[in-house]
Amino acid sequence: MNFQSPDLTSCDREPIHIPGSIQPHGVMLVCNAASGRIAHVAGDVEGKLGITEWADAQLADLLGADVAASIMNPGELLPRSIRPPHAADAFDVSVARQEGELLIELEPAGPTQELSTLLPRLEAAVQAFDSARDLTALARAAAQEFRRLTGYDRVMVYRFLDDAAGRVIAEASGPGADSFLNHHFPASDIPVQARALYVQNLVRVIPQVDYVPAPLRPARPLENPLDMSDCVLRSVSPIHLQYLRNMGVAASASFSIVIDGALWGLIACHNFSPLQIPLDVRSGCRALAVSLARQIKARNNTDTYRERVRLRTFEDRIVEILSREGAIDVALSKHLREVQKMLDADGVAVIRGGAVVREGACPGEEDVRILADWVVRKDGDPIFATHELEARSLLSPEAVPLSAGLLAMKLSSEPWIVMWFRAEILEEINWAGNPHKAANLDSDGNLRPRASFEAWSETIRGKARRWSLPEIEAAERLSVAIRSVWQTRQIRDLNKELVALLEQKDTLLKQREFLLGEVNHRVQNSLALVASFLSLQSRETEEPSTRAALEEARRRISAVSLVHRRLYGANSIRTVEGARYLDELLEDLLAASGEEWKQQITRDFDPVLLPNDRAISLGLIVTELFINAQKYAYGGAAGPLHVAMKESGSRVIVSVGDHGAGRGTTRTGFGSRMLDVLVSQLAGTLNYSDNQPGTLATLTAPIDPMGTGA
Repeated sequence: MNFQSPDLTSCDREPIHIPGSIQPHGVMLVCNAASGRIAHVAGDVEGKLGITEWADAQLADLLGADVAASIMNPGELLPRSIRPPHAADAFDVSVARQEGELLIELEPAGPTQELSTLLPRLEAAVQAFDSARDLTALARAAAQEFRRLTGYDRVMVYRFLDDAAGRVIAEASGPGADSFLNHHFPASDIPVQARALYVQNLVRVIPQVDYVPAPLRPARPLENPLDMSDCVLRSVSPIHLQYLRNMGVAASASFSIVIDGALWGLIACHNFSPLQIPLDVRSGCRALAVSLARQIKARNNTDTYRERVRLRTFEDRIVEILSREGAIDVALSKHLREVQKMLDADGVAVIRGGAVVREGACPGEEDVRILADWVVRKDGDPIFATHELEARSLLSPEAVPLSAGLLAMKLSSEPWIVMWFRAEILEEINWAGNPHKAANLDSDGNLRPRASFEAWSETIRGKARRWSLPEIEAAERLSVAIRSVWQTRQIRDLNKELVALLEQKDTLLKQREFLLGEVNHRVQNSLALVASFLSLQSRETEEPSTRAALEEARRRISAVSLVHRRLYGANSIRTVEGARYLDELLEDLLAASGEEWKQQITRDFDPVLLPNDRAISLGLIVTELFINAQKYAYGGAAGPLHVAMKESGSRVIVSVGDHGAGRGTTRTGFGSRMLDVLVSQLAGTLNYSDNQPGTLATLTAPIDPMGTGA
């Protein structure tokens, strides 16, 4: 005897979509989609259709021209209850189309259901669905209505769980039928490829479990099997047939509950004697299964919406508290009860750096730190959620039952983590048979399904209530909101510091400007005093040349003094309004030159802001050019003199022009040497040209001290 444990994955590899045979209560015709010629048949074609020469025959020869035309044209509705030309009985027709072939299935036609009879029954079923107050009541109504429509001895609503196992959540059965209500079935009972076919084909009917498969004739080559995924008559896996026999089932039907492309569950129907349900009833049940799926989805969406609204209210409340109160980690720790209640947790803990704050039923501080370190080391999203903690081996025995469910929100790598806990829930699961003996091997090594479906109980430990998708999404949003509040708080604090620094800087600048203003005032007073001394000395001196030299010195000092006077009286201590400065400078020069010169001066000044140090140099240059014009242009007499200032890009252009005798030989006196020094300081140029008649002196210099010379 072979005691080796069976490999249940072989069930998942069984090619149930290409069995190469059909259930024998009907027949299958495989014809070319273009020519309509028969290539293969399955079932008793000779007996049921009354024709023996079917190979390479036209479809019309077997089913009649009108029926064949409807089948060949994809846009036409298939006729009901057809009677082929050589057949004694009527058949219902269904067609599957694939890769240039038509798979035509004929089943014995049952009694036609009048719409006046079937529609009220379907409407009553839909009304029963609408009246159900919750999912349990809805599933119970579905089991009852499907049994009423089909007449099966037992109808179960079977829901798939997250681990692909299933549970019977509702049941309707006749007298003497065993009950599987609330029983679990292992995932191996419905293999992966079978679940995929349930999504593709919503209806699966086995009128009689004990049948001999009718093979495809002639057989298809192994490298090109016929895919019967969409076929009603597709033969059933021998393992599944034995499974049904072991349950005492003689006939079965399944109607898939598919939500958003995923198999949510099945309406599983069992009968203890062979039973064929008519096509009309089958079609009605298919539509009812689709309606049931919509009902379940709508209720799930409603429950999810309500849960999201509840969670959003908590989120807004917590964020409002964190935004209003002081330090975020302190505020979070002060309101842990609300944070715990938000996700319906048994306990919550906040870890930041070395500090741990807990609320509710939580592991001890050391275990919380161990979990925090474990969560930080896990890569991935800032949110981690599990209802079956894999790290329980790291914890103390006391902490394990308190932390079966963990939802962790990582806020930073300090670590700064919020952890919600859900305690372990001991779950007593009733299985329909021992799930650990779901299959066995016979003496030949072939896999056989389990034979016992007697109730078998198992206690599940180490699991907590699952965290719902809305709860996980709420934790993600809360994580983003806390980071946002934290960053906003940091930005606000930095702005406060910046404002304080700017205010301090403004105060220092005002103090500096005040001090510089005082310095300018004192310098201006000192220069004015020196100019007064020079003026007094000039009046007391009888020597004309000495008097002239003293007067020139006074004018130069007055030009410098005027800049400091303008700086002291202006809003800015760094710049001087050039036009006003030159205007006042000329007025000061003319005051010492006599009334005859005042009538001869013309001015043309653009508004130009000049740095104060450059204004001093510019004023001294204009003063020197004015003195030269007075001395040499008209032989010491008064004459026309034009002074102008223009701004050209980043440069200032100042000109002093007369219409006198013109510039003679190049001068090398003190005034000329001083002009050269001042022009060099300005990084400018001083050019003399013929003013026709007279001399035009033009100074060009950068306004910006960093500018380059010409």
